[in-house]
Amino acid sequence: MENPYMLRALELATLGRGHVSPNPMVGCVIVHDRKGQVSPPFGRIIGEGWHERYGEAHAERNAIRSVRPEDAHLLAESTAYVTLEPCSHYGKQPPCADLLIERTIGRVVCCNDDPNPLVAGQGFARLRAAGIQVETGILNAYGRQVNARFFTFFEKKRPYIILKWAETTDGFMGGEGGKPVKISGDLSHRLVHRWRSEEDAIMVGTQTARNDNPRLNTRLWPGKNPVRIVFDRNLTLPLDLHLFDGSQPTIVYHEVERMKEQTGVPDRSEIRQIQPIYAITSSLHYTVQDLYQRNIQSVLVEGGATLLQSFIDERLWDEMRVFRSPSLLGKGVKAPVVQGALVSREQIGEDELSMYQPTTEPGP
Repeated sequence: MENPYMLRALELATLGRGHVSPNPMVGCVIVHDRKGQVSPPFGRIIGEGWHERYGEAHAERNAIRSVRPEDAHLLAESTAYVTLEPCSHYGKQPPCADLLIERTIGRVVCCNDDPNPLVAGQGFARLRAAGIQVETGILNAYGRQVNARFFTFFEKKRPYIILKWAETTDGFMGGEGGKPVKISGDLSHRLVHRWRSEEDAIMVGTQTARNDNPRLNTRLWPGKNPVRIVFDRNLTLPLDLHLFDGSQPTIVYHEVERMKEQTGVPDRSEIRQIQPIYAITSSLHYTVQDLYQRNIQSVLVEGGATLLQSFIDERLWDEMRVFRSPSLLGKGVKAPVVQGALVSREQIGEDELSMYQPTTEPGP
């Protein structure tokens, strides 16, 4: 039987999606279970919490805060079900391991070890040294799925990469000559804006930036705007594009050793509130390594076809999300060739959304 308390803790953890990066999503459930039982009616939940926002209290602290004063004496006979190893270092918040020791929690049951070198087993060691019973690996695979971005970042030293596009029934994602064509429906469009709010960055190629002039923000969904990333290998994109409006951080990858003077164009710093970061690149692998150094844990790649296919060819992706609309184009820009294992399929308005994962281990 799956542990219901850990399932609840994982459910709570996901409430932090889009708000806690670069921290992991963490949930905590405190159960008074004097006899050590793991399922109702033997246990009673006396506290719950999750990491709600980066820089603010962690899940364990929020869970303990939620315990009613009349139940505080039960902590010594209670189990804290936590989805990730309690931290053991000072960051924006004090160590959660120390808090659990201070409040004399009776037992800690955990889903995943923390791969962050600042923790990496030290939280568990500190709890055990204080005489607290620790059990690990409960619903481990599920926990890794919830925090796939966090684990990819620390274990593979790169961001978690999501490829997304919309295509017609006959396999086109753009009109002739790259002309923008509305393919997916309004409901799908709104869902994409929610996805944007959940990832650290969003990436497009030169032709998509030029032809579509996208904003790449979350105007259709409440939430933070991602960092915008664009490839402009020869620095030819016009400066009046939405990408350069200064409304959110933007990184431009190029292959020009020295930026050339642009006659008649105002100084870049004068036309942007947030001046773009220009970085020289030579390959996709170099780019994702640079993003790793910038502490970007996840990237939503929205196109165009050439950029998406490049990621596919390099086996440099973790998730693929493809909308298929009932419309037909007959000709235009062909969509990338889907590779990978189908994970799920659902209807979003008139569109069909298919999710894929790599059939082989993604690239480094």
